[in-house]
Amino acid sequence: MTTTKPSPTARDSAGSLPPPRYRRLWGHGKETWIQYGVFVAIVVLVLAPLVPTLWQSLIDRPLYASGPVLTWQNFVHLFTQAGFGRVVLNSLAFAALTTVIAVVLSVLLAVVLIRTRVPGGRVMGSMLLWPIYISPLVLAFGWIIVYGPAGFISVGFRQIFGGIPWNLYSIPGMALTEAVALIPIGYLYCSGALRLSDPSLENAARTCGAGPLRILVTIVLPMLRPPILYSALLIFSTSLETLSVPLLFGRPVGIDLFASFIYINGLAQSNPDYGLVAAASVFTLAVMAVLVTVQALSLRNAQRFVAVRGKASRPRLFELGRLRWLGFAFVFVYLLLGPVIPLLALLLRAFTQILTPLVNPFSLLTLDNFTLVFSYHAYVQSIYNSIIIALIGAVATTLLISVVVLVARRSGFRFRRSLEFTSLAPQVVPGIILGIGFFWAFALIGPLNWINGTLLALIIAFSVRSMPAAFGAIAPIVMQIGDELDQAARSLGADWWRTFSRILFKLIMPGMLAAFVLLFVQMIKEFTPAVFLANANSQVIGTTMLQLWLNGNTGAVAALSCVQIAITAVFVFIAGKVLKVRSNA
Repeated sequence: MTTTKPSPTARDSAGSLPPPRYRRLWGHGKETWIQYGVFVAIVVLVLAPLVPTLWQSLIDRPLYASGPVLTWQNFVHLFTQAGFGRVVLNSLAFAALTTVIAVVLSVLLAVVLIRTRVPGGRVMGSMLLWPIYISPLVLAFGWIIVYGPAGFISVGFRQIFGGIPWNLYSIPGMALTEAVALIPIGYLYCSGALRLSDPSLENAARTCGAGPLRILVTIVLPMLRPPILYSALLIFSTSLETLSVPLLFGRPVGIDLFASFIYINGLAQSNPDYGLVAAASVFTLAVMAVLVTVQALSLRNAQRFVAVRGKASRPRLFELGRLRWLGFAFVFVYLLLGPVIPLLALLLRAFTQILTPLVNPFSLLTLDNFTLVFSYHAYVQSIYNSIIIALIGAVATTLLISVVVLVARRSGFRFRRSLEFTSLAPQVVPGIILGIGFFWAFALIGPLNWINGTLLALIIAFSVRSMPAAFGAIAPIVMQIGDELDQAARSLGADWWRTFSRILFKLIMPGMLAAFVLLFVQMIKEFTPAVFLANANSQVIGTTMLQLWLNGNTGAVAALSCVQIAITAVFVFIAGKVLKVRSNA
């Protein structure tokens, strides 16, 4: 049996259009070049800061010096002479304590607000997410202003009781402050699982006479083990890489953690030991990689905890009677003492000459702090730089990762799995290591040395750091789109790129817009890569606040913090309106 292929003329006479013809470059179609081009770009962006860091840790002199010799001396010096063993113990203790506090509080808050009926539950649930939109650096400033040795509440408490029972400049104090910034992570994971849980097990327990508290303890909490484990590992790894709290709280009393150790030895020294800094960075990367591996291994058997089946169901809210006021008081006190009072104090400090309970703050109201911020070109420039970096970086990263997701999830590209893994790899790279790695990469490659200190360097570093977040926002949308659309387009002669640009691009637009908003918020409050990459003309809001704080200008820090919060709030409000309009359309 033989078949004949109709000619284009025959197709035209039958009323159908001939399939489009695509040009081929050197024997390969457009999709091949795009897919390999995206793969090479992602690999270069991810490896660019890591390779120089690893190489610097294994040689006996700075990267720019000639005649390097391979050696392990940097690691020997790190663990025998630099006091890094104490840094490791401090970092692990800080991360462990932060994780315990954040996970316990986030689980309790999620159970109270999602599964029980408490007054004002919806409003308080929204307030719990405030730290997501606020830089940990800003929250740390607020805690120092309120609970520090000379803080507003500390001074008042000391006047009444003769002393204060807490010490913010200690590992427990640092852990509590960092936990408040990370509790929204655990709350989001646990609240999502609680909303989707199947109530059949709870109904069975009710038929056996179990009360609300017994059901919560024996059924609801055990089923939360996957989100608890996932959020705990994420909080632990985030705590290990944080810079703001260790630098502001620990450094004045000699408590160094991973990030502050790298900062002090790599930037604050007049003659930095780059080999030591690189060795510490490599060790930190190894610890982060181990944590991610443990996370993946721990969730292999997550099928045991599946509680959502094909039958639609909605979990019932527990009626606690008078105990509901105890739950309300617990959430209210946390919100008041955790994020609300420090942020209100930060706002009040921005509009006062000094903040102390010994003097009525409303008698000291002034706009001098904002005048100082907006009268210096360098401070105003840092605000513009942050906005430019966040806008350009969020757009570029969203577009790039959109193509990456399509290649990894909707193509036959040979290295699609490697592409996905590489795109998610920056989640184990702390921001300060990313910054120093790109600094060395640009300095090592002569033609790219001009990039150091420019906004382009910061855009590249911030974009690489946010790639995992963009992938996580866009990939679920792509996975929800059936491949029938791809097949239909291919049957009409469309190639992979035409299918993406004409069909899939429009369908994943909501995910792209959500990713853009997420990345803007993340980049506007980011500052750690800029510690090594920025110069006097390319400072961002975070690095400017850090310099002002180290110079003792707390009023200007509070004013600049309010500016950063205002920018984030306005952007999120406008983005919410735009996204709502698009979803309604």
